[in-house]
Amino acid sequence: MSYNESCEMTRRFLMRRRSRLAVLLVAALTAVGTITGVALAKPRVVPLVGTGVVVIDTNLGYQSAQAAGTGMVLTSSGEILTNNHVIRGATTIKVVLPGTRHSYDARVVGYDVSDDVAVLQASGASHLRTVAVGNSATVKVGQPVTAVGNAGGSGSLVSAAGTVTGVARSIEVSDENGNTEQLTGLIETDAGLQPGDSGGPLFNAGKKVIGMDTAASTSYGFQQAAGSAGYAIPVNKALAIAKAIVAGKASATVHIGATGFLGISVASSYPGYDGTGAVIVSVVDGGPAAGAGLVPGDVITSFAGHAVTSAASLGPLVVAAKAGSTVAVTYLDQTGASQTATVTLASGPPQ
Repeated sequence: MSYNESCEMTRRFLMRRRSRLAVLLVAALTAVGTITGVALAKPRVVPLVGTGVVVIDTNLGYQSAQAAGTGMVLTSSGEILTNNHVIRGATTIKVVLPGTRHSYDARVVGYDVSDDVAVLQASGASHLRTVAVGNSATVKVGQPVTAVGNAGGSGSLVSAAGTVTGVARSIEVSDENGNTEQLTGLIETDAGLQPGDSGGPLFNAGKKVIGMDTAASTSYGFQQAAGSAGYAIPVNKALAIAKAIVAGKASATVHIGATGFLGISVASSYPGYDGTGAVIVSVVDGGPAAGAGLVPGDVITSFAGHAVTSAASLGPLVVAAKAGSTVAVTYLDQTGASQTATVTLASGPPQ
């Protein structure tokens, strides 16, 4: 092979090598571009839904009635803070985001009867806007506030402006069954609270929640007289209770999960009977009490080993028991004889 021929072969080899290197370089740059493109691609932003304040509609199946209230969204996945009395007796609960097409069935995570606090979980909820929380420890008399809620149960949110007229207030509240609770440490306001506002936020001037609207005057039913005071649970206290509920920390006052259901309505007195105990007024067909043979006119004197002295004393005992548990119920039948029945509690509405 001549020198010229050898040089020509070398030149062709180098050209082929450069061509391959160019192809590889283009491929590498393409790959880097692709990777860089993925890394720099903007993530899809899902807009948050609602305002952080929701309407709560309940069906009271055993009372053939409905009720309405308000709630505050604590997490984007649908944890809702509200009053216990908003969901008391509810057989179904629906959470609605006013002004949107979003509504969710909800279950009760837990509740505190004595402090009137409950936490719900909206089923299948996501990307909900949450409320901005302030510090209720800094609330002062005279500062401006705004209450927001489902006033009148209309399904829309209404605002009512006012001022803080007192702090660390205590009131006694009662329900239609005569049960009473002492609520303490409340924020008092002259903002015009209305039926349906329960569970809604009391905002400060900075649009942060400092309280949860709870009662006007002394009735859970909001029998409010003109000019009467409204009350709110300080948000620090409400959130501390909510945190315990979400963590599953049951206590003497905090109930977690489903509520035990006996299937009766009771009173403390009955025509012809003036003793102590809880007199059975009615029995739910197919319920646990009916299955155990209890009938109207029987008087419950003991539940799960605890004395029952009145209708009001029976409720907390049933709430403390777990749905599905088996308990002994001692009662006086209509002849005055003492009987004991074993009852397996069903799952029923919150109390």
